[in-house]
Amino acid sequence: MEIGIDSFASAMYGNKTLSSVDAMEQLMDRIVHADEVGLDVFGIGEHHKKAFLDSSTAVILAAVAGRTKRIRLTSAVSVLSTADPVRVYQDFATLDLVSKGRAEMVVGRGSSIEAYPLFGFNLDDYDALFKEKLELLLKIRDNEFVTWSGKFRPALNNLPVYPRALQSKLPVWLGVGGTPESFVRAGRLGLPLMVAIIGGNTARFRPLIDMYREAGAKAGFSPAELKVGLHSPGFVASTDEKAIEEYYPGYAELWTKLGRERGWPPVTRSHFDSQAGPQGVLVVGGPERVAEKLLRHSEALGGIDRFTFQMDNAGLSHQQLMSSIELIGKKVMPLVSGS
Repeated sequence: MEIGIDSFASAMYGNKTLSSVDAMEQLMDRIVHADEVGLDVFGIGEHHKKAFLDSSTAVILAAVAGRTKRIRLTSAVSVLSTADPVRVYQDFATLDLVSKGRAEMVVGRGSSIEAYPLFGFNLDDYDALFKEKLELLLKIRDNEFVTWSGKFRPALNNLPVYPRALQSKLPVWLGVGGTPESFVRAGRLGLPLMVAIIGGNTARFRPLIDMYREAGAKAGFSPAELKVGLHSPGFVASTDEKAIEEYYPGYAELWTKLGRERGWPPVTRSHFDSQAGPQGVLVVGGPERVAEKLLRHSEALGGIDRFTFQMDNAGLSHQQLMSSIELIGKKVMPLVSGS
């Protein structure tokens, strides 16, 4: 199982707002540290909100590519529905060259909608936009010269797209939430699947992942091609008690705020405890507890190939995040790989 971190480049850490320059510097230091302690992948999301600095994902990843050696650098996710697939491919192909073959992307429709009005797209076209643009992105990835036509973008008539990525087939993961059609789409296309599970019981996604694998098998793809990744909130400290003590206040603050925006009830300690329990989605604790939970999640989902911690949390300082990254690399990963 590959293990990594996803970040939204938040400027809120340690219950204070950092300057954008300081927040970006600390983020890049965390990516470098993740590389140094052996993590497999680091992902940057895409938002267009004041609290986040991740509107230009490939720029951040390219800036840190020269400071890292082996860690894979990916989006988490790129909001493909509101982007030009030509430019998305060019950005990540350039990142692939800069990083000497370590670039990937996770593409999706986005769980936040601010990009749609910002770039002049209609939310009524939510699924149609993504379907068409994913088709074009994959065609560009697989062909130097492209002939294509669609509804939302001018046609391409045997036009070349440069630069080409160093990797012969730049990895494109499909980021999904809980829509069955998205799981089946990923299977039919033979794309690796990144499942964002941010609440509830992780095992409830097993039927959807089974649908993905069945669709992929029917389309002629091998089990090795049908990779499954899991993205969930998490945090590691030296002990279970310390992890919960450090993580809970910021988690409650953040998710209560999101709840006000999206109609969810406020976070309570009992709710948190259930989510941090054996079957819940939160991967929070000391190294042993976290490793056990990752293995339990993998078993419940029929095996997972990648897990990424989402650790952006208003209550956590840069130092706490650096410590968590080190524990993941030096403690959690050996426990998972040795089991």
